[in-house]
Amino acid sequence: MVQRQLPNPVELLELMKFKKPELNGKKRRLDAALTIYDLRAIAKRRTPKAAFDYTDGAAEGELSLSRARQAFEDIEFHPGVLRPAPEVDMSVEILGGPSALPFGIAPTGFTRLMQTEGEVAGASAAGAAGIPFTLSTLGTTSIEGVKAANPSGRNWFQLYVMRDREISYALARRAAEAGFDTLQFTVDTPVAGARLRDKRNGFSIPPQLTVGTIVNAIPRPWWWYDFLTTPKLEFASLSATGGTVGELLNSAMDPTISYDDLAVIRDIWPGKIVVKGVQNVEDSVRLVDAGVDGIILSNHGGRQLDRAPIPFHLLPNVVREVGKDATVMIDTGIMNGADIVASIALGAKFTLIGRAYLYGLMAGGRAGVDRTIEILRTEIERTMKLLGVSTLAELEPKHVTQLTRLVPLAAARAEAGGSRVSAARRADTTDASGPAPAKATATRAKSPKPAAAKAAGANPAASEATTAKSAASTAATAKPAGSSRGAGTKA
Repeated sequence: MVQRQLPNPVELLELMKFKKPELNGKKRRLDAALTIYDLRAIAKRRTPKAAFDYTDGAAEGELSLSRARQAFEDIEFHPGVLRPAPEVDMSVEILGGPSALPFGIAPTGFTRLMQTEGEVAGASAAGAAGIPFTLSTLGTTSIEGVKAANPSGRNWFQLYVMRDREISYALARRAAEAGFDTLQFTVDTPVAGARLRDKRNGFSIPPQLTVGTIVNAIPRPWWWYDFLTTPKLEFASLSATGGTVGELLNSAMDPTISYDDLAVIRDIWPGKIVVKGVQNVEDSVRLVDAGVDGIILSNHGGRQLDRAPIPFHLLPNVVREVGKDATVMIDTGIMNGADIVASIALGAKFTLIGRAYLYGLMAGGRAGVDRTIEILRTEIERTMKLLGVSTLAELEPKHVTQLTRLVPLAAARAEAGGSRVSAARRADTTDASGPAPAKATATRAKSPKPAAAKAAGANPAASEATTAKSAASTAATAKPAGSSRGAGTKA
């Protein structure tokens, strides 16, 4: 029988603690954000649609972006047990310098459009966290302004090869003089991608606003106050070159960019140089042979070619070919610290975040960027402890299996053809010698499994190939590549 008593207020107070109310609205909403997707939701509420979609959107049907994010979800971790990891070291040596975490902030254009603090918030937050910050050629804070915001931290510069080459050469020299230690040479923008959200929102140069765009912006007076009472929006590092914003955007895309341009920039730049926008193994090998210090596997966040290769899927093969000779990094689609851990396990030396940083910026300025970094740091730490590793160096391909849902049609046909041939051979054998013993049949059926499991644990590329074969028979009914975390939002 249950023994009952009158409630004891003292005992109740021990069980129930009332949370002190947070009166600071910004801190309250940022503290409530537990994931990058939470920050994205806050950013969407607080930012006019045109500005938010410029950040959130991608090219055409946005398949490159959604597939990149889905690829990070389509993995399986393999934790080790009884391997204590009470403390983890998340620091890394990258391109000749330290980083407290295995990620840095990627270059983003028009950053002050999203939130008025722009690159100053990103650079200062990166400096405080001990990670690199990358300024875009199309950034809205100057090279010197970023250096002032992050005077003792690591600053990198992303370079577009302009139609007027002298502009690019001058920018490289300015960044070097300001102490930027690494240059990202971008190669995936011979022309601009078709950003359909921007066209529908009238987000063009000059702006072509629609009634819907204006109505959407009215309930966000804080954004308009910041926009109208701070210095005009411009490509700050290019302000002295003359020309309208539209002309500068057009001049930043040049389909004639070549290895000759890379050689010239290599001679100008005194520090480390990495090529951003690499999308196949062959280019990776040729670039390393050309003497670059590293490559960034990237499809420009899905903002250029839609249906582009998935950087995370390319990673194992590229690392196998050039990982011993150059630094391999990756961006596009990272929304969780586990995505970063998986990338490091498969051979990446470093990762870069773009939208994740901008969601934090739009959600709360500098404090929002700090929150982005803290969320990812916490997720990395927790994932490493659950895997049973104490340092990034302990992460290996055996910790991750890449799962495949997009099976190349040629592979599926080859598998189907092989199955028909095997079936015919079995039929011939049966006709000639009668049915095989049941025990032998069971052995043959089971024998591939240990080999496949071993390959999956030791070699992610082999794992992907094995998974592709097993998935080929169900490719026609496979679930389409969408993100459960960002379903319905193209997040």
